[in-house]
Amino acid sequence: MTDLTPYLPQLAVAWTAYFIATASPGPAILAIIATSVSRGRQAGVALALGVLTGSYIWAILTASGLSALIRTYGEAIIVLKIVGGCYLLYLAWNAWRSACRSDESHRARMVAMPALSLRRQYLKGLGIHLTNPKAIFAWIMLTSLGMPPGAPGGVMATFIAGCMIIGVCVFLGFALVFSLGPVHRAYLKSRRAIEGVMAAFFAFAGFKLLTTRL
Repeated sequence: MTDLTPYLPQLAVAWTAYFIATASPGPAILAIIATSVSRGRQAGVALALGVLTGSYIWAILTASGLSALIRTYGEAIIVLKIVGGCYLLYLAWNAWRSACRSDESHRARMVAMPALSLRRQYLKGLGIHLTNPKAIFAWIMLTSLGMPPGAPGGVMATFIAGCMIIGVCVFLGFALVFSLGPVHRAYLKSRRAIEGVMAAFFAFAGFKLLTTRL
């Protein structure tokens, strides 16, 4: 059994970095918030679980030597970058169209439009994270923080397990808090402004992803 004591200070730094990265506003967090306040707790939790799944897919791939694959197949990251940027711009367009609707039109559309199934909400969250190549590089950075050279495999397993616990608390926490009744009512009062800000953020994130060299 691996003695983790010598590695705990480094793991603590890496877990803190992961918490800051996940709790900071970004496409995934904003999507969770928007879904939770507009579609309710179950939809928000389903989307959050999709984001979590995407995060840990990248974690497992990184632990399996993804950085070496990136050096060999760099073109695949460019394709992923384009897909991710276009997906964020698509989310921006949807948020902007919703922000432009009057409250009466929005309510009528919400009543007439069938809600996305929990499966589709989950896949939406998964897509947001899997099409974000910066998540790959974030995990490579976090892995280098939490996995010192020569450390046994048990350290990596412990690091990923700790990140899973933090991710569950952060992503599901946002979904649960923003699905509360008072928060939902506050959202309805400021819906157009909130969705306008979300549209601007998604557009900025998509444009930056498409134009920034990774």
